[in-house]
Amino acid sequence: MKITQNVRRKIIQVAAFGFTNSHITNFVGGKIYRGSWKQFCSPGLNCYSCPAAGLGCPIGAMQAVEGSPKFGVSFYMIGFVLALGVLFGRAICGYVCPFGLIQELLHKIPSPKLHLPKPLTYVKYAILAVFVLLLPAVMMDKYGIGAPAFCEYICPAGTLEAGLPILLTHPELRMQLGGIFLLKAAILVVTIVGCILVCRCFCKVMCPLGAIYGLLNKISFYGLRVERAGCVSCGKCRQICPMDVDPVTNPNSAECIRCGKCAAACPQKVIRLGFAMSVSQIKSE
Repeated sequence: MKITQNVRRKIIQVAAFGFTNSHITNFVGGKIYRGSWKQFCSPGLNCYSCPAAGLGCPIGAMQAVEGSPKFGVSFYMIGFVLALGVLFGRAICGYVCPFGLIQELLHKIPSPKLHLPKPLTYVKYAILAVFVLLLPAVMMDKYGIGAPAFCEYICPAGTLEAGLPILLTHPELRMQLGGIFLLKAAILVVTIVGCILVCRCFCKVMCPLGAIYGLLNKISFYGLRVERAGCVSCGKCRQICPMDVDPVTNPNSAECIRCGKCAAACPQKVIRLGFAMSVSQIKSE
């Protein structure tokens, strides 16, 4: 039996989720794995403090190093993320991001399904600039350590994967809850509702990691190639796209997660997903 592109992608997503969160038994006692693997980061968004997490989070690591009094810029993390972006673009979001899989599962809950206005997709770039790059560098405590602003004030993945499980197993921490947790809990609720109604709502609106990978979609070696001469303009690829992209007119859109649904839906098979020999090849086809 031939495995379809969608099934293949789901297998990769589940495998990546399991590899990134391999310490499931830690949920019982609310422990956090702190072994040697934590010095490496998951390519996708996954909270460092999640009890099951065996890898770190690239956004959290970028903020931690940037906010350190000893380091001004996280060259290691920036290089890691940029290298992945140049190779794969937002295919990272579509295949190996743990929180991306969670969003897709939420969207399967029966409900009306909506589409977001395009201007909202630019919010994630503002979040990247302000909460990931700017605030950790300027919001210093008395020890000269910068605040991990995105993780501390926004990240719904952290609240879901780490905050809630740890609070459930550590009752002594519940007495210390304050306004910041209420803010993050509210953001989590809005994110969950948004993902039920809109496919990958967090990816589209709030994810700073997706913003970085999206900026590199136009030059990534892994991408969509469209043979426009054979296109019959049926619109099926545009209708099935979970990220509201028109693959024919904009195959290198910053929103495209390279899921391959457009290629599978194309009756003429003029959309292909894979590595190009060069960036110009992707752009010209």
